[in-house]
Amino acid sequence: MASPSKSDLVRSMFAAYQSKDRSSVERVFADDFRFTSPYDDAIDKAGYFERCWPGNEFIRMNVIERIFEQGDEAFVTYKCITNDGKEFRNTEFFRFAGDRIRSVDVYFGASYRNGVFVREK
Repeated sequence: MASPSKSDLVRSMFAAYQSKDRSSVERVFADDFRFTSPYDDAIDKAGYFERCWPGNEFIRMNVIERIFEQGDEAFVTYKCITNDGKEFRNTEFFRFAGDRIRSVDVYFGASYRNGVFVREK
């Protein structure tokens, strides 16, 4: 049986995130998983679930717009729509160890409400 593509792994992780399926996300993260964002400096898996996972309660939907993969790495850009209608785009850089996600670096994009740019304060 062939291994899933990196794009398939990203899509399955996003689907699990959207359905609030923490156990599936935990399984796809490597044991040495690290997450980096403007707020988080290479936090581990436990830190991710403590600091970041609760944020998905505010997310109604993530729409993957593009994935570029090369070797054991992939970039994904997605639009995020919150429960109150705010929209923003993020880009994430994934590194893999086989069929598991070893790290994610997230880059935040602009925010919109009803299609109009919202300046961050």
